[in-house]
Amino acid sequence: MVSEKKERNKLSKKDITKLGLLSLFNQSGMNYQRMQADGWTFAMIPSLKKVYGDDKKGLIEAVKANLQFINTNNYAAPLLMGLEASLEENGEERSTIDGLRVALFGPIAGIGDAITWYTILPIVAGVTASFAKQGSILGPLVFFIVYVAMFLARIPIAHLGYSAGTRAISKIHENSAIVAHAASVLGCTVIGGLIATYVQINVVTKIQVTSSHTISIQKEFLDNIFPNILPLGYTFLLYWLLKKKNVSPVTLIILTFLLAILFSWMGVL
Repeated sequence: MVSEKKERNKLSKKDITKLGLLSLFNQSGMNYQRMQADGWTFAMIPSLKKVYGDDKKGLIEAVKANLQFINTNNYAAPLLMGLEASLEENGEERSTIDGLRVALFGPIAGIGDAITWYTILPIVAGVTASFAKQGSILGPLVFFIVYVAMFLARIPIAHLGYSAGTRAISKIHENSAIVAHAASVLGCTVIGGLIATYVQINVVTKIQVTSSHTISIQKEFLDNIFPNILPLGYTFLLYWLLKKKNVSPVTLIILTFLLAILFSWMGVL
């Protein structure tokens, strides 16, 4: 592993600047299978090519790893991209890099959403809307300038992530096992939260107890005793079919659509 680290090429400031600019394409290939993975990988590929050089096998493994599910705040994404680029450059373990990416994209999404969508843009929109209402050109002009500034902020944010990753390398080396385990635990927690957020299965069937009283299976039974048990169970079923039975993701998506239509038509969901 030591020899592999020595062979890694170093990224320049220009490379990180390019990474920040390419992060604009983070949502260009958005899909329900892997969310931002395609756009994320597109932004990372130039840096990965520079880092791995002639090591085609290592490059292929890195690209495959980046093509896994990811969904984070688009403005904060360069921070994590820069961090990952520094870890790749320094030859960290694949499990450590992937674990940190999975563990951090959720928290970064929360922080990024709070800063951009719930703080900066609403405040700026409110102030500039009042200017626009009075017929002042400052309204749309200031909003446009702020919006452009947020786009350009990707460059220093990418450099910040890269610098943070470089400074953290020694700590990661000293506590690699702890870091990998913590990243795995946090990553599983994030994925668990995503299951409850993105996978929604609601049973509309009701049980007739008396002529005037019915019991909702979803609200009075599942939500009280086993909240989100159906989304969790269905997610594990898809995971089992994907990993153990080698069923393609496209087939699973089609199956999900057909089951949703069937059970909805039957009045179950």
